[in-house]
Amino acid sequence: MHRWAIVTDLDGTLLDHATYDWTPAAPTLARLRAAGVPVILASSKTAAEIGPLRDTLGLSGVPAICENGGGIVPPGAGATPDRAEHARVMAALAGLPAELRAPFRGFSEMSVAEVAALTGLPEREAARARDRAFTEPGVWTGAKAARAAFARALGAAGVAGREGGRFLTLGFGATKADRMREVAASLGATHLLALGDAPNDVEMLEVADRAAIVANPHRAPLPPLEDEAAGRILRTRAPGPEGWSCAVERILCEAGVAL
Repeated sequence: MHRWAIVTDLDGTLLDHATYDWTPAAPTLARLRAAGVPVILASSKTAAEIGPLRDTLGLSGVPAICENGGGIVPPGAGATPDRAEHARVMAALAGLPAELRAPFRGFSEMSVAEVAALTGLPEREAARARDRAFTEPGVWTGAKAARAAFARALGAAGVAGREGGRFLTLGFGATKADRMREVAASLGATHLLALGDAPNDVEMLEVADRAAIVANPHRAPLPPLEDEAAGRILRTRAPGPEGWSCAVERILCEAGVAL
């Protein structure tokens, strides 16, 4: 018998891109809990951000994936992650020539107020977004050619940049896909449904058993993925949590899971 788990991005997917509202998905989340289908949050958010949000969503008993696969937040949260990996990212940045380094401005260089203004988060939440353990998100203000040189220089130190819905995030290459099978196995899940909207979701969309690209009118759509034509990956018409709910209910119904 198949046991399904859901792995989902947050911003622009389960959460509305502009308002961070998730309530249109509340009925579906309640039905998933009743059916015993775990929902694994997989986000660029930090452990400090995901913990309270996971509690609000009623998912505190399920591990979550933080910082784009940089780490896993265990059920119940509370643990303070080792910050050594983030320190290595910052050291690699500091070692770049000034002309390459200058166009990238990371969260660690910003005040809480600046992060709040950039993200639209309240300052309390913005402080949590700055509480990094694995990766460094930021904004790139330079030319495209300079960005390529920036990426090459960081790559020599093992640091990779990943484009999300809003930010360029620097880290050591772990992805949501790297973590989702690990978390699913810990839950006894045999089949995975993944949902996302941004380039940093593509790996998990491509390796899950079924997947959905959730519409996000605030950013360019993802290019066609290999398995869309075959029907393994679908796209929603509705954005954010409304589209999320439609995709989850349709795909699980097709898989014979009663919600």
